[in-house]
This record gives sequence, C-alpha cells and structure tokens, in this order.
Amino acid sequence: MTYPSLSPVTTTARRIKEMRPDEIADLVATDPRLIIPVGTCEQHGRHLPMGCATMIVEHLADDLSAEFGLLRAPTLEYGVNVTTERGFAGNASLRKKTLHRTLNDLLDTWESTGIKEFILLTAHEHDPHQEALSTVITTEARVRVVDILSVDLREFLDGQTEPMHGDEVDTSLMLFIAPHLVRMDLAEDYMMSRDELRRYRRGWLKIPSGSSGSIGRPSLATAEKGAAIYARIRDRVRSRVFLAPEPDDDD
Repeated sequence: MTYPSLSPVTTTARRIKEMRPDEIADLVATDPRLIIPVGTCEQHGRHLPMGCATMIVEHLADDLSAEFGLLRAPTLEYGVNVTTERGFAGNASLRKKTLHRTLNDLLDTWESTGIKEFILLTAHEHDPHQEALSTVITTEARVRVVDILSVDLREFLDGQTEPMHGDEVDTSLMLFIAPHLVRMDLAEDYMMSRDELRRYRRGWLKIPSGSSGSIGRPSLATAEKGAAIYARIRDRVRSRVFLAPEPDDDD
C-alpha cells in the first residue's frame, strides 16, 4: 500500500503566506476563522526529525483548511520543550511567557483585520506549552486550543495505553505522513511509569540519560497504524471543532 506524503494533500489549503490581501479579505468575509499550527523544534529520538510534532499538525491544518475552505496561518515552528539531561543538536525552545506573548501579539493583529475565531492546533503535551496556548487573550474573538494527542487512541496501540513522545503514536503518524524522514533502524524503546510520565509532562522530570530522546515504544510503529491514528484524530477534530454548532451567545 502506498501512503501519501505531505504535498498531494496540501495543494488546496488556504495558506495566508501564499495569498494576496484581497483574497484573504474575501475569505474572511465568508468565514472569519483562522487555523494556526503550533509546533516544536525538539528531539523525538534518533529515528525521527526534530520537527516531527510540527509536521503532524501542519498536515492536519492543511487538510482541514482544504476541506472547510478556511484560512491557515503560517506555522509557529517553536514551542515550550521539556528540559533534558543533556543537549540535543538542533533543539530550540521558547519560554512559556515568550510563546504566550508571541501568540497574544499575533492574534491581536489578526483580530484587528476581521478574524472572529482562532483554532490553535498542537501535538505537544508538555503542560507549560499547553498553558501558554490556553491562556492567550483576545478582545472578542473566540480561541480554541486543540491538543490532537488528547484523542483516545488506545485501540490502535500495541505497547502503550496513551501517547508519549517520539513513540508508537508519533512514529506511526510520521510513517504515514512522511515515511522518507523516518529511520526505523534507529528507533529505541524507552518506557516510563505513569507517574514518571505525568511528572515528565509537567516539567518536573527531565528526559533521562538512558533515552535517545523518545519515550514509549516506537519499534511497534507502522504506516498502517499511522493511517488509522490520523483518520481518528482528523475525524474527532473536524466533528468536535469544525462541525460543532456555534455557542449560544445568551448562555
């Protein structure tokens, strides 16, 4: 079976950086929503590229933009990363307040030009990163933060009960989305207890020296599993965010 790369799916996405101002204004007048992918630049193990989380949300953002005809903002390539016990070449992180202020500035500018709802997509479960996104302030526009890894994926996993990091989930998704960037021969499993994983996400526990940068069981990843995981994530996000009824302003 052949699995698509990023390019065939993204040709009709409404990317702001590729559009002229009058085209954007016409689209905003029709539907004033804006999708903003928020990624990271960090290690996900020796087998995955640094922009793994970024590529996953970009792919989803482009698919949703194309399906619903919505504007898609340029990707914010950097997030708030978990501290590690050692440096990883290429790793780049923002502080929580820096990401928060950056998003505040960007959303304020876009809101002034007519955007009424912002949909922030991310695939990074580090709590300080999530807090930076969830506390963004606008004047009147609605902000929706979507952590795509919060979708229940247990039925697709053979060695885990939930998403971890550079794991069975991330690796399967990348094998589906961009298999040419994955080195399965370098994948290394490294498991944590549920309590350790909780402390890791909070930022209270660094990535241990025994890990190559990933947490979980990437060795169990497959492209078929990635296709199923991606379909589940896309279905849940589109139905609960993009097809959900508008909130009642009187409530």
